[in-house]
Amino acid sequence: MLESTPDSAAAHRHYTRAPITEALIDIQLTAPPSVKVEDLRLMPKEIRADYPRAAPSLEFKGQFSAGEQVGAAAMQNAIGVIFYSQNQKQVAQFRLNGFTFSRLAPYENWGQLRDEARRLWGVYRPVAGPAVITRLALRYINQINIPLPMRDVRDYLRTYPEVSTDLPQGLAGFFMQTRIPQVDIGGQLVLTQAMVGPPDEHTCSVALDIDVFVQDVGLQSDEEIWRLLEVLRGRKNAVFEACITNETRRMII
Repeated sequence: MLESTPDSAAAHRHYTRAPITEALIDIQLTAPPSVKVEDLRLMPKEIRADYPRAAPSLEFKGQFSAGEQVGAAAMQNAIGVIFYSQNQKQVAQFRLNGFTFSRLAPYENWGQLRDEARRLWGVYRPVAGPAVITRLALRYINQINIPLPMRDVRDYLRTYPEVSTDLPQGLAGFFMQTRIPQVDIGGQLVLTQAMVGPPDEHTCSVALDIDVFVQDVGLQSDEEIWRLLEVLRGRKNAVFEACITNETRRMII
């Protein structure tokens, strides 16, 4: 089935100033029809002290109609519940179609993210029932702050939008998204880059969003899930290293 391939040693570097603004683990599944939103709304006693605030998780659907009158309507349905930690830096979503755990900055480390997600998954899974996993994803959103004046974006990033030499080279903003098959692990990479609001007027900020996932894999055991997440984590690290330069590394080391 899915096996890890060895990534370079650079893919396992530790950065004391890692530019991670959000990291999340997402597990999508098909739950039995007997599972209802009301089952997910009950605040589990195992997490009540750590996640005291809850809010509904909503799904929005739009509908367009044409005929004698043209119109549009939007509907929202509750599909689960979102639990927030005391400091709102950690968020757990228990949904009819899956589970998500996210950590906002300051990010601590992979072990903390993985272990807390696994603990909460252990609370969610009995409620969701004997579900089959349909998609497993690991996503890290980074914000790289580049000091101005910036001579060339290529000094900091190895993946960037290339503008024709027949056009002016100054960029006031950009958004770029690529989807790259990860054939050796049977997955996909969605890589998104965009200029975002900087922390101050002396900085240019670029978001580097790395989303690696596998889908239609039919995982059922917890051991398979967490083994595969380790594979995705290695790939995420390798992608990050492939996108940055030594100048960026010096800023975040």
